[in-house]
Amino acid sequence: MQSASTPTPQAVSSDAFYFEKDKSGSILVMGVGNYLMGDEGVGVRVIEEMARRPLPEYLDLLDGGTGGFLLLDRFQAYGTVVFVDATMDGAPPGTLKIMRPRFASDFPTALSVHDLGLKDMIEAVYLLDHKPDLYLLTISIGGIDPMSVDLSKAVAAAVPRAAGRLLELGRVLHLENTRLGGDV
Repeated sequence: MQSASTPTPQAVSSDAFYFEKDKSGSILVMGVGNYLMGDEGVGVRVIEEMARRPLPEYLDLLDGGTGGFLLLDRFQAYGTVVFVDATMDGAPPGTLKIMRPRFASDFPTALSVHDLGLKDMIEAVYLLDHKPDLYLLTISIGGIDPMSVDLSKAVAAAVPRAAGRLLELGRVLHLENTRLGGDV
């Protein structure tokens, strides 16, 4: 448990937060998806879950929602960005997969309703002068439930597991960066 003198980092939505200090050594975990489409919004739900937990100082959270190109400036600030998103890949709902895509074409072809927006945003990231190291954690879903904020049982059960996996991935990436003496 942290002492009262050591503040616990929190999820923040202010634009100033991302640019007020050097974030090149930090990791941004960005959940994407439409909260109003049932399981399709699971990436946002994972960010909400992580925001309730104590976070290490090197890990920042962003509810990317369906922001698309409006989020591009965040990629200039961070050395590492981890996306969290739903996928309809035929795997059982709630299945977690972590990958390290090198190109937008490496992202799963069955990303749900914002498929083109996310892939287009990734293509734009690769055109930037600064290209962060990208990771993707997907959570398999069975379908989309328009105008619902409820997650299916299997996908809801995956949310805390995904948060734990992301915290572990962040720890490993941070330790690797610290050992190599560079930016994350």
